[in-house]
Amino acid sequence: MYFFTADEHYGHRGMISFCNRPFRSIEEMDAEMIRRHNALVGDNDVVIHAGDFCWCNNKRDAEKYIKQLKGNHVFLKGSHDHWLPRSAHEMWEKTIDGKHITVCHYPLYCWPRSHYNSWHLYGHVHGRMKLHGKSFDIGVDNTNFYPVSWSGVCEVMNGKPDNPNLIKHRS
Repeated sequence: MYFFTADEHYGHRGMISFCNRPFRSIEEMDAEMIRRHNALVGDNDVVIHAGDFCWCNNKRDAEKYIKQLKGNHVFLKGSHDHWLPRSAHEMWEKTIDGKHITVCHYPLYCWPRSHYNSWHLYGHVHGRMKLHGKSFDIGVDNTNFYPVSWSGVCEVMNGKPDNPNLIKHRS
């Protein structure tokens, strides 16, 4: 099973006030987000983290969070992912159940295959920006601090209008 999330900002005290997160301390925030993650994700599930995973500068510090989380993890580079190597990807594309999805830290106005009604998952904006069409902010501030399952993504996307650039009639 696939899960999607973004903008966890583990270890980033400023996120509590910046995003008005309902936690009294960084320790409480980190522990609760880890608990919610592990309540849904299984050991063999794949989790796509669309950037801003943690507030640290090296892999060793990031590992203290990663080792507490269930699943197999794919990390995309976001604004604060200085712990990832320079070669880390900023975009992840896959076709799941016949649906092409593009995951990126940043909200995109147009993304690969959007003119064929493909789906776009993003973070970065912490629930403060809504795009048109088949786009979904998967950041934790927009998902009650839980990762979103593939079936949850499908449920949200099936209720959204077509992409504005959808090619409706092809010759």
